[in-house]
Amino acid sequence: MELTKYEQDALDGNHGDALEIAYRILVAVGEATDATKLIPIQWAHVSGVNYNTIGNAGAKFLSEFSETAKTRVMTTLNPTGYDIDQLQNSDIDENFIHEQDNINNSYVKMGVTPSFSCIPYDIYKIPNSGTQVAFAESNAAIHANSVDHLKTNKESAFSALASAITGKSIYSNIRNDDFDSPEISVKCQLDIQNELECGILGYYVGQTSKKIVDIDGSFNMNEIETKSLCGGIGASGQCVKYTINNSKPGTEKINFDKNDFGNVYDKLNTSDDGDLIAFGSPQLGMIELLQMSNMLKNKKFTKPCMIFCPRMVKNQANVLGFANKLKRAGCEIFSDCCMCFTPLLTKKNLDSVITNSVKGSYYLNTKNKLHTNLKPLKQIINENTTNR
Repeated sequence: MELTKYEQDALDGNHGDALEIAYRILVAVGEATDATKLIPIQWAHVSGVNYNTIGNAGAKFLSEFSETAKTRVMTTLNPTGYDIDQLQNSDIDENFIHEQDNINNSYVKMGVTPSFSCIPYDIYKIPNSGTQVAFAESNAAIHANSVDHLKTNKESAFSALASAITGKSIYSNIRNDDFDSPEISVKCQLDIQNELECGILGYYVGQTSKKIVDIDGSFNMNEIETKSLCGGIGASGQCVKYTINNSKPGTEKINFDKNDFGNVYDKLNTSDDGDLIAFGSPQLGMIELLQMSNMLKNKKFTKPCMIFCPRMVKNQANVLGFANKLKRAGCEIFSDCCMCFTPLLTKKNLDSVITNSVKGSYYLNTKNKLHTNLKPLKQIINENTTNR
């Protein structure tokens, strides 16, 4: 890789241990991916926050690294493991709470904004089109490249943190203005009608390429369905961006039909019912909370229902009255965390979860070892509520 004098000096340890470590991470990733240089970024979004995902080794690294490391650009943070306001109602292990607090404090010490959200695009102002960023959260990276017209690699927890500390990221093909041609075109032969079906389409698309995929079909996806599509793509593979009806002559074409839909659904739908209902992977934003509060008017869930959203969204929902409407309908609202990897959803107290989230279903099945029953939001409400 071609490095500036300052970058080489930092790599050689002349600007402190933290910058040396950060530049070593970036150079290692750059050389492994044939990147030619580093490029300045304006925003980093870091994962590697939940104690269940990084463990003792990750917590120890962050504690030591934070002694000297400081962020150089706006840096936001993925969800943590629990909602501090809801601890009294949980049986989360005290050691988990202690270690999670240490992780959170390490990030704050480095100058990271404790946003604890996997949907930074929903709660922060999007920079100008073409702005270079470094997002580690998979759905956020897909959304940034495909919807927000930003440019980011699909960063790892380490590379995004290194980018936050250096203000740089590797200059890969996805960051090049000329790199915009889909490698694969997926012809959707189905009439996609709701957020669950968008997530299933996304899961299929995410498996087809490690680069850009065009989705060919007649679509009019709203913001909620787009988020579900991004979540599905990010959960299943290494695809970095999608386009809609933008394939070029000679692009390889594959179909997405009823059988493909069924194969994805059967893989993720591992139960006929659930002990509990969970929404929010990716976390829910204000649009979803408003939609749910309207759909739940004069209704009440017959099973426990957990909603996961950013604290900024929860606070706004409290002010606008959405939160109280949802609580009257039997919903419990959790901020700062997400249904994926949280100790709030484990085999210790549950067997299966009802959800409309393809991303959530994937992680609940594979990481939390829970079964999931996948249904669209409207069906979940119709089947699991009574009139108040």
